Amino acid sequence: MHRKPVDARPRPSAHRTAAVAAAVLAASSALLLILVATRWHPLLGLDGDVARTTHCWAVRETGLTHAFRILTDWVWDPLTMRLVCAAAAVWLVWRHAAWWTALWLAVTCAVATIVQQSVKAAVDRPRPVWPDPVDSAHYAAFPSGHAMTATVVCGLLLWVLHRHGAGRALWRTAVSLAAVSVVGVGLTRVWLGVHWPSDVVGGWLFGALVVAVAVLVHEWPRGGRARPPAG
Repeated sequence: MHRKPVDARPRPSAHRTAAVAAAVLAASSALLLILVATRWHPLLGLDGDVARTTHCWAVRETGLTHAFRILTDWVWDPLTMRLVCAAAAVWLVWRHAAWWTALWLAVTCAVATIVQQSVKAAVDRPRPVWPDPVDSAHYAAFPSGHAMTATVVCGLLLWVLHRHGAGRALWRTAVSLAAVSVVGVGLTRVWLGVHWPSDVVGGWLFGALVVAVAVLVHEWPRGGRARPPAG
């Protein structure tokens, strides 16, 4: 009688993993949203301390500040990120006829923008104000649109690479670039004095939540079972 190998244990489905991640991220996002909306004093104090310190550095280190403005305005700008996602969707259709995944990418990016702007309008948190600003930004502060968009786009593209069986070298490169982009854009927004630290954390949390829910939707029709890359 054929016996199943000892190490051949069933692995959790992608659907289940995404559901757990979405639940944890939803709770974390809701908690931070409540703390920001109710102006919880310890959080505001920490935000103010970090923001004042980094702003002093930004005023003093003009060369680094200029480099950060280029990165945040051109490399990690939400428009740039969305264009990268659009290029990935076109590539999926052209090379793999993956209409469903391409549409999934586009819709998720649109939903993320709606969520971002809705939360901004609901919380209406003022941005930091400085007597000697090094940069400027529009709309309300929470959550950071740059941090959220970078998290959504990088998360979605990593998921697409994972589903399409990216090689080890490509995967490691992509993960490294995604980590640098997501963390880097958050740091630049605080350094340039246009966001409080909790705005950036909120952008990361809401962005990761959107990705987790999007993966949940993508996996729902097959319950996490493998599907041909063309999907």
